Amino acid sequence: MVGALALAFAACANLTASSEGLLSGLTDGQEIAARLRAQRPAENSEINGLLKIRDGDGKRTTLPLKVTTVLGESSWRIVYDAHPADPKAAARLTVIHADNQSPRYQLEGAGAPTPSSISPTPLNGDHAMVPFANTDFWLADLGLQFLYWPEQRLVPDAKITMRKSTPCKVLDSLNPRASDTGYTRVRSWVAIENGGLVYAEAYDYHHKLLKVFEISNVEKVNGHWELKEMKIRNEQTDSVTRLEFDLKVESP
Repeated sequence: MVGALALAFAACANLTASSEGLLSGLTDGQEIAARLRAQRPAENSEINGLLKIRDGDGKRTTLPLKVTTVLGESSWRIVYDAHPADPKAAARLTVIHADNQSPRYQLEGAGAPTPSSISPTPLNGDHAMVPFANTDFWLADLGLQFLYWPEQRLVPDAKITMRKSTPCKVLDSLNPRASDTGYTRVRSWVAIENGGLVYAEAYDYHHKLLKVFEISNVEKVNGHWELKEMKIRNEQTDSVTRLEFDLKVESP
């Protein structure tokens, strides 16, 4: 997921390798967001991983996860299948990306608004700011939703422009229709080299820090950026979810 998917809170597909300094010279927030939205996976893929959750009381849970990427001519989708020990708690999220359109979300199983026997109802916008499989990841986190908000501002005077020893552009994404259950602003640090999200802060309706997202481990393999670990921390509940991927790298 790096490039487009590692940008926000989506996960694990390999994306087309970008040229050196993908964001070099860009000084407009709208242009940066458009460049990031334009990235897409390089190929179909299926990757296994683990969701490791520690809730605010210290209870720990591990969920197996399979992430499948399927490309189309003018669209692509990523399917997240979480398989807890209790089959009734299983959840499937499909994030559908189409050119020049905001992502669409289809949730089945645990947490879905309709029974699994009925076709899933598409969720959009703030309706997608609900947890996936009882983790700290919201559906909107896994779909780069904040990049589609109408107001995107570069922060030229940001005090911090390096994250994880990586030079970054700092972007503020503002949600004009924020509800009291969603984000009103996301500040993200985006790597100038490859357009991958390194770090992000999401603020609630009262402008208080709600979540912190960070990439823990990214590697460039055979011309592709590959995400191996990412985590999201809820500052208000003191819960943390780590997403670890089982990526086996073959020698060229």
